[in-house]
Amino acid sequence: MKKLFTTLTVIAMLLAGNVTLMAQEEAANAVETEQVSQNDPAEEDGGLVALHKTLKTKFIEGGAGFMAATLLTLVFGLALCIERIIYLSLSKTNTKVLLTNVEEALNRGGIEAALEVCRNTRGPVASIFYQGLSRYDEGIDVVEKTVASYGGVQLGLLEKNLSWISLFISIAPSLGFLGTIIGMIAAFDKIQQVGDISATVVAGGIKVALLTTLLGLIIAIILQVFYNYILSLIEGLTNEMEDSSISLLDIVVEYAEKNGKK
Repeated sequence: MKKLFTTLTVIAMLLAGNVTLMAQEEAANAVETEQVSQNDPAEEDGGLVALHKTLKTKFIEGGAGFMAATLLTLVFGLALCIERIIYLSLSKTNTKVLLTNVEEALNRGGIEAALEVCRNTRGPVASIFYQGLSRYDEGIDVVEKTVASYGGVQLGLLEKNLSWISLFISIAPSLGFLGTIIGMIAAFDKIQQVGDISATVVAGGIKVALLTTLLGLIIAIILQVFYNYILSLIEGLTNEMEDSSISLLDIVVEYAEKNGKK
């Protein structure tokens, strides 16, 4: 997972460079694009102008540098979301099959056989089972405490990087609002320089303000959807860990009674 996150980070840095180059290239053609759209409204109304061209134009109009900084929050946020989704997907285990295999292994070969089953199974549930069964010789109470304690450790691993995703969700609209303030300041500076209030004077600054705010809110919404999806995955895995841990304790207690151990 660390390699995956490193790769995604490198991609994000390359994307940031490409965004800057794209901004420089599109800046030279932005005026020409607007003139073509104004001189040929039939093509614009007909939808012949590609969507990505429109997005590039709006990106430049909102301020390439500031919009790129806001867009980076989406890139890094999505990188973390993808890493969490992959990790959580690989953490899923068929707990019913695992419990059946552990119970059969206990009856067939004892604790060592059950530990072998847990070692050969991936996921947090198998790890919790392994830690609990490895303390079997110390008593059922110790097994129960170990399962509960290691369950908390696994929960912490499942929730790793969530704070960073939440941070990017907060930063994206904040950068947008910062762009709004900068745009409004630019608009008032023009008013001060011209000495007159008119729509033409303040239109540029207001457009920058609205575009940066729009981008920040869109990014926050996208990351929030992924964040909630990740939370739902963690909630499902947590419920599985709790239910399977109770079932494991029942199996261990039954095994201990058969072998005359309390």
